[in-house]
Amino acid sequence: MLERPVPRLFTFFSVLGEEDKSAMLINLAASLAQAKHSVLVIDGDVATTGLLTRIGLRHDVATLQEVARMERAPREATRMLPEGFSMARIARRCVPSASDPQAGQLAEIFDSLIEQAEITLVNGVLSADQSLPVPTMEMGEIVIQVSTTASSIKAAYVLLKSLSDRIGRRPFSLIVNDATEAEARTVYANMAQAASRYLAAQLNYLGAIPADDHIRRATGQGRAVMDVFPFATAALAFQRLSKKFTAAESARSTYGMATDGASLGV
Repeated sequence: MLERPVPRLFTFFSVLGEEDKSAMLINLAASLAQAKHSVLVIDGDVATTGLLTRIGLRHDVATLQEVARMERAPREATRMLPEGFSMARIARRCVPSASDPQAGQLAEIFDSLIEQAEITLVNGVLSADQSLPVPTMEMGEIVIQVSTTASSIKAAYVLLKSLSDRIGRRPFSLIVNDATEAEARTVYANMAQAASRYLAAQLNYLGAIPADDHIRRATGQGRAVMDVFPFATAALAFQRLSKKFTAAESARSTYGMATDGASLGV
């Protein structure tokens, strides 16, 4: 009998726009689903502008908070999308904090859902008190999305410091948008050096997603780029990136992630 894969959890934070992060999650999830993995995407944002939120509203996905309050049934908390992965939403109006009355029930529902998927990707957003909505998120891998601009790199470092102060010393991973592999490696090297020197934090490199207008055109249709433009440069990049999330057990880091980078003195 084959062993059931251990569920793996990845929470994404981004210093880019909500559309960029939504596109990242949708395309990565679609790539993983195409490779026959069971994938769940959980939207932690409450903004109405992001593609993930629009998809959730279109499919009438009940929020985990509504289920915790017994306003909706548990079976309404997930929907299977045409791209082959499931979707759930945490809240509708404001990001819940660890001190909310239903925090315990919300955590139980969240934990139950991620046990049912092989890989869970979370659109991470901090609550008003700068806490993660569900404690389990601190146990999984945390991925930061950045671009090559100076303002983006500065904002990513501030985010990294904030997360380190909140969660403590642990590895983080980096994905660089709108970049060639060489450009992304340069951004990573500079950020990893600063993270090690000033935060005692390990930063691992995951990969680069090139600037490709096919992403915008596919997103405009509410679809994954590999479904609309399967041979686009970005579609191939997402396929390569998805393999970092399913690497062999021996290549995983402490937090269950395939990484590419030294410990940098941590």
